[in-house]
Amino acid sequence: MIIIDGRMDNSREKLYSLLGDLPRRHRPISSETIEVRTTLDYVLERLLLDLNGQEPVPAYFVRPSDADGTPRPTILYNHSHGGEHHIGKSELLEGRLYMHKPAYAGVLADLGYNVLCIDAWAFGDRAMRSESAIFKEMLWRGQVLWGMMVYDSLRAVDYLCSRTDVDASRIATLGMSMGSTMAWWLAALDERIKVCVDICCLTDFEALIESGGLDRHGIYYYVPSLLKHFTAAKINALIAPRPHLALAGDQDPLTPSAGLDRIDQHLRQVYAGLGAADAWKLVRSPTAHIETAAMRAEVLAFLRRWA
Repeated sequence: MIIIDGRMDNSREKLYSLLGDLPRRHRPISSETIEVRTTLDYVLERLLLDLNGQEPVPAYFVRPSDADGTPRPTILYNHSHGGEHHIGKSELLEGRLYMHKPAYAGVLADLGYNVLCIDAWAFGDRAMRSESAIFKEMLWRGQVLWGMMVYDSLRAVDYLCSRTDVDASRIATLGMSMGSTMAWWLAALDERIKVCVDICCLTDFEALIESGGLDRHGIYYYVPSLLKHFTAAKINALIAPRPHLALAGDQDPLTPSAGLDRIDQHLRQVYAGLGAADAWKLVRSPTAHIETAAMRAEVLAFLRRWA
């Protein structure tokens, strides 16, 4: 159950209910530190987290080199898909071909943030089985792959809140592509996320259908009965009035322009109605599915202002 100001928020509860048969929301979690390594740019902790009780979750936790253990603002970084399942959390340290350089780990640590990135189901050190095989087995068992991914991310927030070097009142989330989608789902479901930044995956579902683009997203993306209850705009409206930056390319087939128009119009109205018009920002570029230097500058400026 998701509680807002002491009462149940039915929209969040309904959205969460669509994610299949999930593990108990508040089951105990634990962590094991595998390695601590100091680089030129940050301190890297390699972790093994027990978030779901079904499969260990490898993770990276990055903290600034001068961190003294006092609570710091922290970013939950969500890695992308890209069809390269072996990458996962290493994207945080090494980046991707379609992302601006340098990778986010050093950039964010230099700005004073802690950063956590977990391997999603079927990625990185969890890529023992194919995404398709995991999806099919979960479907048989009443589970939804995206739901299990979201569940792990929610529990990753629980883990962050348990750390004494994390300021639990200043947690943000950031990601590109699949990581972008995770960012806005996570922020919609969990008010502990104070700032949301999503890059190149703010997709209006009906616009995707209209453009014939369903196969452009991986099978993980699809949640049973979602369109009976939600549009992408309605999910993103659950983030308001918290600060939310979205960056998109008008030539990106994963985010049809007509859909971006719909979402932007809806969120402008929602944020204005809550007296927070300046907390929603959509930046559109004449590009495809890539993070440009200009986008990176927008991301960092937004985090400096709000996170």
